[in-house]
Amino acid sequence: MAESFTADSTGFKPGVLDRAAPFYVAGHRGLVGSAIWRRLESAGFTDLRGRTSSELDLKDRAAVFSYFAEVNPRYVVLAAAKVGGILANNTYPVDFLTENLQIQINVLDAAREQGVERLLFLGSSCIYPRLAQQPISEDSLLTGHLEPTNDAYAIAKIAGIMHVQAVRRQYGLPWISAMPTNLYGPGDNFSSEGSHVLPALIRRYDEAARQGLGSVTNWGTGAPRREFLHVDDMAAACLHLLEHYDGPQQVNVGTGSDVTIKELAELVAEAVGYNGAMEWDTSKPDGTPQKLLDVSKLTDAGWTAQIPLNEGIRDTVSWYRNNLAALRG
Repeated sequence: MAESFTADSTGFKPGVLDRAAPFYVAGHRGLVGSAIWRRLESAGFTDLRGRTSSELDLKDRAAVFSYFAEVNPRYVVLAAAKVGGILANNTYPVDFLTENLQIQINVLDAAREQGVERLLFLGSSCIYPRLAQQPISEDSLLTGHLEPTNDAYAIAKIAGIMHVQAVRRQYGLPWISAMPTNLYGPGDNFSSEGSHVLPALIRRYDEAARQGLGSVTNWGTGAPRREFLHVDDMAAACLHLLEHYDGPQQVNVGTGSDVTIKELAELVAEAVGYNGAMEWDTSKPDGTPQKLLDVSKLTDAGWTAQIPLNEGIRDTVSWYRNNLAALRG
């Protein structure tokens, strides 16, 4: 079982992680996990551990416990999750709720049993109320109704935050949670049905440019405002938090600025070289009117985003085109 120690009783303070210690990244092949893996490698970590879903099904509790007993990681980042855009979340809420709960409970319980010293649980900004005051502070959690198109996924992520807080209270392990805004970058899901808004726009506009289409139709009105963070920035923030932050409250991770979906579509069109007309299907849902995170807690911890949105989109378009043949969907 995990040792019972607390920051108060042992004088625990965040600091530089041991680069030679076993470090397990759950979900290391996904958008976020692969970026964290790259960041850890570049930072000098020499004992990184990861398993693909075919090698280790994180929904299989016995298999997860066995793996943790074998590896005995000192550090863990839980980046594994079932994720998707509005359409996928709205169509398959049971899948998003049950699969994420299973993954989280198995990994967090196994990590607790092995006494993992530092664990970072990654959630999502969709945990906050649909009409939360903007920018959204960490204190907004559980103060209002969730966005109904992804409430099942949000509830699973809220449960993860509560799990981390409960482990801190009951077992004293200095685990933390981070809530990123909308992420994008190399390794994203560009499938036609499961992608988030930015990769979906990249795919749509790149196809339109290659096919010479005269117009592109996007979902909704284009009016909602969204914040976007390059996944390499997210990975840098994760390592920074592990080495500089300790506390029970989740930490928002974002840029502190947002754009309308129309402005985002214009940036994508420019990046792919599309010059046709832009149209909007207003019968499709917009989702939350605005979602901008208050990142003052992260700033106070000494970290700010570095990659401008237009630069990040160009980088992502380049990666997409270079990997088009191998992309899922």
